Amino acid sequence: MEEFAEFILNEDDLISKIEIIYFLAPKLGINFDKSTIFKTEIARMFLKYTKVKMDNNLVLTASLLCNCKKVDDAQKIGKLKTYAKEGAEHLAKLGFSQRFCKICEGVNRYSEIKQREGESDILELADQFGGMLIDRPERVGFASDEALVLIEHRNLKSEYNRYLESFRNFVETMEKIEVPGAVNTTVFAKLQKLMRETKTLPDFVKSIATEYAPIIDEKISELDGSENNLVRRDNRAMFSSEIEQKILKMAKGEPAPN
Repeated sequence: MEEFAEFILNEDDLISKIEIIYFLAPKLGINFDKSTIFKTEIARMFLKYTKVKMDNNLVLTASLLCNCKKVDDAQKIGKLKTYAKEGAEHLAKLGFSQRFCKICEGVNRYSEIKQREGESDILELADQFGGMLIDRPERVGFASDEALVLIEHRNLKSEYNRYLESFRNFVETMEKIEVPGAVNTTVFAKLQKLMRETKTLPDFVKSIATEYAPIIDEKISELDGSENNLVRRDNRAMFSSEIEQKILKMAKGEPAPN
């Protein structure tokens, strides 16, 4: 299914991109779960906050796919050192460019890529930070300040990541933003709460699209007076059977239903 790469990269709407991958994931043989969405939302917020001169569509697509061969299984601990490379090789078979695959492989340091792409550094930070915030069977998710300390003084202590300082500033700024609700909370604590309270990936995405991203984007825009250009999704049907059928038909090269 080599045409998948062009299909997904040509879709510039993040929610639609997520829907496409979600419905095609079983056919494509890729892992796609709530943790992927969690980390991608962090990457999206970081890009919006920093305004890094980079192809955001490419970065977010890579964020959605870089863990496509990750196995969350303590019995397969060896996979932690090989999943990024295996994922990159799988993405190449789906039609992605050599550079795109290299960006995805750089999500961690196990492949020892000598010349890392800048996009990989963003994936690495969102992946590590997001992974620490997520609850695990053996522990609850870390607070954002604890996760940041671990990244700086343990995980990346001996490594160079060109966006680490910017990411630290991003996290510290987000922690000062109050997110309104029944009980006011912080940016990352709210994201953790949505992760814990939603059972399925579609429910998590819907919560982010309607309850989270519009508020956070408005708060970020207020920091520098920029325009909040997030498309609101309150009236947008997401993950419906009609959308699923449309995506599956398009993937087969058949005319999409009206």
